[in-house]
Amino acid sequence: MNTDDDDSPKDSQKRKLISTLAIATGAALVIAPAQATPRITEKKQHWCMVIDLRKCVGCQACTVSCKIENHAPPGQFRTWVADIEVGQYPKTKRQFLPRLCNHCENPSCVPVCPTGATFKRNDGIVLINQDICWGCGACVTACPYDARFINTETKTADKCTFCAHRIEQGLVPACVETCVGAARVFGDLNDKESEVHKLYSDHITNVLNPATGNKPQVFYIGLNNEMTVGEDIKSKTWTKEFSDVFDQELPWVNQE
Repeated sequence: MNTDDDDSPKDSQKRKLISTLAIATGAALVIAPAQATPRITEKKQHWCMVIDLRKCVGCQACTVSCKIENHAPPGQFRTWVADIEVGQYPKTKRQFLPRLCNHCENPSCVPVCPTGATFKRNDGIVLINQDICWGCGACVTACPYDARFINTETKTADKCTFCAHRIEQGLVPACVETCVGAARVFGDLNDKESEVHKLYSDHITNVLNPATGNKPQVFYIGLNNEMTVGEDIKSKTWTKEFSDVFDQELPWVNQE
């Protein structure tokens, strides 16, 4: 019979992480302000996201909700939040940088795909046709934002889709719906009445690595160059912690 005294350090760490994630995700579902449903109009839509870094608290609710919604394999994530230290001692501070596919206006992943599996829709969303992707990895290499990966289960390319399946139902992406601080805002940039258009118009926004010419359509409010220059962003996430603690997938994911 197992007792608390018999628990291994790994079991204790696992319970601690599960508790933390459950609290974060639960708080997101209860506290997160509801964002208005994206308006579907007859005009051509241009879906994009504005992320207000002043409001991001690094809770990782977006990471967890995306994981649950899209069933990414263990150790792989379509969105994540980098935990970055900026400044120089003794004047340093932590900042959080949510990451995902930028659904670029000029995506470098599209022209390198040999089968045409990676394509850009007229509304700006970049998707992957899983039926014709053969997992060569050309798009993964071409993406300057490290936003793509080869799915270890399907053996094909994978990434954020802006939850296209939810948008078609009049819903916002899962990460937006569960954002505790309402830092992530999604909508049609062509709709002047949309919240995303107002944020983009009323605030100074920046994108990651603009020198690529890809023209990302994920815009950041409060993005500090120090957060991205010379930083190994993807390594500073919870990915390693997930992998270290869990030998298998999170217990509440992929359960029917």
